[in-house]
Amino acid sequence: MNQPIISIKNLNLYFGKQHVLKNVNIEIPQNKVTVILGPSGCGKTSLLKTMNRLVDLHENVKISGQVFLDNEDILKDNVDITRIRKKMGLLSQKPSPLPMTIFNNVAYGMRINGIKRKRKLRPLVQKHLIEANLWDEVKDRMNDPASRLSIGQQQRLCLARGLAVNPEIILADEPTSALDPLSSTIIEKQFVELKRDYTIVLVTHVLRQARRIADYIVFMYLGEVIEQGPANEFFENPREEKTKAYLKGAFN
Repeated sequence: MNQPIISIKNLNLYFGKQHVLKNVNIEIPQNKVTVILGPSGCGKTSLLKTMNRLVDLHENVKISGQVFLDNEDILKDNVDITRIRKKMGLLSQKPSPLPMTIFNNVAYGMRINGIKRKRKLRPLVQKHLIEANLWDEVKDRMNDPASRLSIGQQQRLCLARGLAVNPEIILADEPTSALDPLSSTIIEKQFVELKRDYTIVLVTHVLRQARRIADYIVFMYLGEVIEQGPANEFFENPREEKTKAYLKGAFN
């Protein structure tokens, strides 16, 4: 692996007395689709939220270890969390468009970052809608409320909104779990396209999805990283017994 974009060292996470992440060590490659795989409740989402400091919002959280992004430990107290979250956009399970027009959803982050004029915003909004494979479906209805879009379209709109603040990394927490098969396929194809310009970190418990799009796999079970490595090696020649059992469907 080349120099990783994210390097996680000895990460432990507690919610009160519950030990959620246990001595996690991971290196995430740049411009690849890394899939964090494992059964429900194994700590996948907590790991994703630790990466962009969303676990800070919980009460009674205790974190130890290091998470390096571009060689900066982002768990330090003096880190600008807003800047970190701008570098790592999060796409949630359920789409959450803002209560405004399609155009303004995508323009929102750019306006916060100082781009105010519509003539500058228009080509950028179009660019990010194209990146999210949504432009052709919405170009004639940009002033419609985002709530009128289908669920699959709303998820792609949220992806475009995230891309509009120029992140380095897209964190995606089971982003197709609420979608129909066609919309899921569109999102998956976009991730494969987007890795040319972004690093994708995707949480899923769906093995078929991981097989389709992953370049690199991190397999978790009960808060621990059991195995990680290139996707073809993981699926064709797993090393750990728990991995072999999981791939055979022994637990979900």
